[in-house]
Amino acid sequence: MKKRALVLFFVTLVLLAALSSAATQKAPPTKIKPALLVIDIQNAFLPKMSEQDKKLGMEMITYYIELFRKNGFPIIRVYHTDPQNGPKPDSEAFEFPKSVPVKADDPRIIKNYSNAFNKTNLDKLLKEKGCNTLFLCGLSAVGCVLATYFGAEDLDYNVLMLKDALISHDTALTKAVQEFCETISYTPLKLLLENAR
Repeated sequence: MKKRALVLFFVTLVLLAALSSAATQKAPPTKIKPALLVIDIQNAFLPKMSEQDKKLGMEMITYYIELFRKNGFPIIRVYHTDPQNGPKPDSEAFEFPKSVPVKADDPRIIKNYSNAFNKTNLDKLLKEKGCNTLFLCGLSAVGCVLATYFGAEDLDYNVLMLKDALISHDTALTKAVQEFCETISYTPLKLLLENAR
């Protein structure tokens, strides 16, 4: 009887050790599936933004779009309109400047709220594409881009701002947003996207 109890005790210890070991092993990291959100760089809003932000921001947005396109990851165009105040969809004021290298087949989201997830199909679109990591650029850094950043966090996306690709009416505020949000610059992002393919 004592021999049987001793065997049972040791079997229990082995099982507990195995369970403990399995519980402490980390799951493999989830592979990132990125998407670029280009937010509200519309003709109606750009004139109201800081000239310094616009010059650098629009140049960097172009580089980021080209980087995502080269690596085959989605580029999602986000547009803002107010039902009463516009700009009206498909008007020149509503559109991005022609110099921005977006394509007609890049998915387009039209929003009426600051957060691009609020009452749009953005979350559904991202899930259909399998995206789990979002990179944000555009305007306003202190308005719609920031609201979308927090909206993405609330929905459990990994989300980062793109350095030097944010625009607002005040350069100091744009820099503040880049400092307190998770931000990534061009070269580390390039390496990350090349290894995520």
